[in-house]
Amino acid sequence: MGEETADSGEVAAASGGDAVRVLLADDEHLIRGALAALLALEDDLVIVAEAASGPEALAMARAHRPDVAVLDLQMPGTDGLRVAATLRESVPDCRTMIVTSHSRPGHLKRALAAGVRGFVPKTASAQQLAEIIRSVHGGSRYVDPELAADAISAGDSPLSAREAELLELAADGAPIARIAEQASLTQGTVRNYLSAAAAKLGAENRHAAARTARARGWI
Repeated sequence: MGEETADSGEVAAASGGDAVRVLLADDEHLIRGALAALLALEDDLVIVAEAASGPEALAMARAHRPDVAVLDLQMPGTDGLRVAATLRESVPDCRTMIVTSHSRPGHLKRALAAGVRGFVPKTASAQQLAEIIRSVHGGSRYVDPELAADAISAGDSPLSAREAELLELAADGAPIARIAEQASLTQGTVRNYLSAAAAKLGAENRHAAARTARARGWI
């Protein structure tokens, strides 16, 4: 289960104002714990909950209604991008940030489409992250310049939303019948979409297309 931390009212009183309530989600316990300890040193930030997976992050966000959710890009169960997209609907007052050590150009564009307000590499210091959290909470957007440059140079994904969805379902080797069932489509329609996606990516089959799309962050 997720971890609950300090009481935000006590921290706010101690700092003389309203503290920014933060949720931290990262499946690496040592990294999450160290980051929580460092951010807790900031007078105006309070870690209200921690999570080690996507589903835990969603549960903690719904329970604690943080001001800012700091989400690892890759987490068990549900990745940070899907968590951010879900929180945009279910906890609309919570602003979201993605931190990552292995981003692909397409990830940034997907994050922005999901309403993410901050996109930060894990090489950022705790002090930098604290400043970005404050900025995001205040309504600004922050994107790491190097990650932004990579995304611009990579260009847009040629895949339609449906093609990307089906490629993602195919990425782990699922057969056409299962993909069709999951997507509520006929098998022929699924084959047509996957063939079109493979052609756009210059791949010999759906499996190669899925690998290419995943490597570029398009799925």
